[in-house]
Amino acid sequence: MKRSGQPNAIEKALQVLCAFQVDRPRWGVRELAGHVGFSPATVQRILQSLKAYHFIEQDPQTQQYRLGPIYYRFVEVLQSQHAVVQEAGPLMRRLSFETGETVHLNVVDGRERLCIESVESVQSLKAGMPVGNRSPLYAGASSKCLLAFSPDEFVAAYLADLSPTPLTENTIVDKGALTAEIAAIRRQGYAESLAERTLGLGSLSVPVFSHNGQLLAALSLALPEMRFRNPEHKQRCLVHLVKAGRELSVRMGWRGPYPKPAERIQGI
Repeated sequence: MKRSGQPNAIEKALQVLCAFQVDRPRWGVRELAGHVGFSPATVQRILQSLKAYHFIEQDPQTQQYRLGPIYYRFVEVLQSQHAVVQEAGPLMRRLSFETGETVHLNVVDGRERLCIESVESVQSLKAGMPVGNRSPLYAGASSKCLLAFSPDEFVAAYLADLSPTPLTENTIVDKGALTAEIAAIRRQGYAESLAERTLGLGSLSVPVFSHNGQLLAALSLALPEMRFRNPEHKQRCLVHLVKAGRELSVRMGWRGPYPKPAERIQGI
């Protein structure tokens, strides 16, 4: 909810913190002041207070500011509050061992995909997906899977307001094409993408359901393009991924059918 009038000191500090994003992880004082609309002196005071509590740290060489290490303390706290993360951990480690690929768990956060857990591949050539990574819901297999299995009302509202910006030349930016993709994902029971969000990266994703059949998360594999284009490896990854998605849904209390068309995948 937006407040009317001038922001107070706490709100100013929060605006400063929220300016640190994946696409802009470092700021100088004057640049940050211009971005948030506060005076450099105000921003400097806020940064010094945040620095004292390790929310912000300053690069000794560039003098720019970046997020501090204190946030690592919150990761385990946040993950402990997500029952799906606790249940997913052993399955994700097994899935990574079975496929040799990076496994990640994602949820809908507002109008974005948010990675809440990740198990990195042990291979030298691998695709990474750090916890906290975000992307729009129209780009990438995980995002499209979350969108496809969300309630119809959410999907309709999201598409109505959508003005997609291409992240790569393969990003789906046409609403008609995205609507057709959502319908296809629902029919086949999984989503896939290649270089829609990041060049050289392929992805496969399946839904995870709660006890009442609502979408909880998307369980996904991130693959380097070279291995994604290998049909035998991709097929094997998909078999293990669908099995893991079904098992995790059962562990979360879902007793209904898992997406039926996925049964047509050879080996499931």
